[in-house]
Amino acid sequence: MKAQCVPNQSTAHLLDDPFLKPYESAVRGRAAHAYARAEELTGGETSLGDWANAHHYYGLRHEPGRSRRRGRWIFREWAPHATSMWLVGDFNGWKIDPAFEVFRIPGADVWELEIPEGMIHHLDKYHLQVRWDGGSGERIPAYARYVVQDPDTKLFSACVWDPPKKYRWRNPSPAVRAPSSFRRIYEAHVGMSGEEPRVHTYAEFRDAMLPRIKAAGYDTVQLMAVMEHPYYGSFGYHVSSFFAPSSRFGTPDDLKSLVDVAHGMGLAVIMDLVHSHAVANERDGLSRFDGTDWQYFHSGEKGRHPVWGSRCFDYGKTNVIHFLLSNCKFWLEEYGFDGYRFDGITSMLFWDHGLGDSFTDYSQYFNGSTDDDAWAYLQMANRVIHEVKPDAVTIAEDVSGLPGVAAPAADCGIGFDYRMAMGEPDFWFRLVDKVRDDDWSMGSVFWELTNRRAEERVVSYVESHDQALVGGKTFLFQCVDGEIYRGMRNDQQNIAIERGIAIHKMARLATCALNGGAYLNFMGNEFGHPEWIDFPREENGWDFSHARRQWSLRDDPSLRFGALADFDVEMIRELSRSGALDGGFGRPVRLVCNEPDKVLAFVRGRLLFVFNFHPSASYTGYGVMVPPATSWRHLFDTDELRFGGQGRIERGRTYAPHLVYDGSHGEMVQQISLYLPARTAMVLSVCCYGIIRTYGEVRA
Repeated sequence: MKAQCVPNQSTAHLLDDPFLKPYESAVRGRAAHAYARAEELTGGETSLGDWANAHHYYGLRHEPGRSRRRGRWIFREWAPHATSMWLVGDFNGWKIDPAFEVFRIPGADVWELEIPEGMIHHLDKYHLQVRWDGGSGERIPAYARYVVQDPDTKLFSACVWDPPKKYRWRNPSPAVRAPSSFRRIYEAHVGMSGEEPRVHTYAEFRDAMLPRIKAAGYDTVQLMAVMEHPYYGSFGYHVSSFFAPSSRFGTPDDLKSLVDVAHGMGLAVIMDLVHSHAVANERDGLSRFDGTDWQYFHSGEKGRHPVWGSRCFDYGKTNVIHFLLSNCKFWLEEYGFDGYRFDGITSMLFWDHGLGDSFTDYSQYFNGSTDDDAWAYLQMANRVIHEVKPDAVTIAEDVSGLPGVAAPAADCGIGFDYRMAMGEPDFWFRLVDKVRDDDWSMGSVFWELTNRRAEERVVSYVESHDQALVGGKTFLFQCVDGEIYRGMRNDQQNIAIERGIAIHKMARLATCALNGGAYLNFMGNEFGHPEWIDFPREENGWDFSHARRQWSLRDDPSLRFGALADFDVEMIRELSRSGALDGGFGRPVRLVCNEPDKVLAFVRGRLLFVFNFHPSASYTGYGVMVPPATSWRHLFDTDELRFGGQGRIERGRTYAPHLVYDGSHGEMVQQISLYLPARTAMVLSVCCYGIIRTYGEVRA
């Protein structure tokens, strides 16, 4: 294993960026540090993937007997500053028992206990009693596989999960898709996936939600809040037990069944992985696990997030890296997940967590503000994940734009497959809320949706769960506000609603069509789910009314929500099967960007997209210059009656191009003439063509 990064000259790599040339030594230095760190950890004798096996060593593990030898239980824990330790639980009356004392392995920071067969049983609850110099406390073992909450005391306990019949997997992960293929991601939260005001389960999600997701045309399910977290309202981002699926949604086997059934339907399943911080709870989490402030985390204020109130990992410690890399491997092996969305990457990478930074200057990435150990950890995490499961998907939730986050490790990058295009939802929400419709810039729309680094693929989206958290709104609600309660019946006329549903469809179509490799939608937002997300908490009287999805709105034929969902289905289906959005076609080419007319047109592969964002002006015989082709056929448009529109565009029509003289370029070009009603967009497909050559902008 070499301790330096050699860029892959066969691809457009990170260092092709001329703005990075002044910082080339720093870019190479970070990559070299990550490779050197990996060699240091493994001793150069094994791979990172084989080294990341802490979950097979630590925690409570059952070793069945072989031949005439009886089985046993083995428990191990890393706790450098502990002075004594006991397992207490159902098996010993919740008392300190000499038979369950855990002893330090001589010369090590590891504690170990061997327990004979028959003393511990499936579903026994337990925790650790740990003592250290100057104090003691109850702790949940760091590698606990199942953690449950007592309904009366509200305290969490580890729980033995050793059912007599092991879960039998029935379906492999979906067949490998080309890395450049257009990925459609459905972000979801199990607990709020149903309509009833309560916490919903893995089994209910499996039976009710997976068929909806499959029918909607998405190919990847992204699950939030899988890792155990004490506070439901944290949305799963304040994790306490990193190796335990949240028991509030069901058992470990219930989660396995969800993933298994999804695979059988051809759906990949990825999960939010939270390695950017951990919950500050001491009894339930890792904070002060062995009595010290610094076991897993930085000590003092450096180890506490100033906004989130959580603990910040020390990525320079070998045992912390072992814990986290093993966690990456664990969920792939044990639960069959197909990858991760890494949460809070910006917070990990920068010592100030990126708070208040604009990241408008490259020097901000190389001024000493970056945690190089965190950078190295993330590169190693991506290497482990892709070694264990080569087809796994990794997504970085990063707002900083740090060069290299989604570049391959061989190109001196971190190695994520995608970066979240977090500026896109900000752009759309700002546009509909702060800018008069007459002042929308077509150039800005195209720029904001295509502005990404050449070496990176991104996940494009209008809205995720973030936009609708308390204090925010869903996109449709942002567009129409209180009218959503009064004007969504099919037999009503409402100007605000007409505007909102038109923009809802056009924004999604533009974002999906201009995506950087993947498109994401949050559960229920495809049909314009109203209001915001707010989990039950003391401040709202433990109310569930905003922590659910109102599918009855989507399914009610008298309401307009269903038409928005139907449009989403058509958009995903047509754009997916055309192949036009696959990476082999490269970036979209802008054909028309007429600011006074508010018309934007671009071509991508075999598809032509034409938008008229003007709030009131419709155009007849509008000329759109197109690449050479014999004809273009209408596929679908946002104004169709079935999508809640007015049906002003002729469906299925074929448009034959004609030659016109383009004075600005001094050449004859092909043009088609279209009817473009106000606030509509249409998608056309090449009927027959020779070669679609690279086509520059032919109309400004």
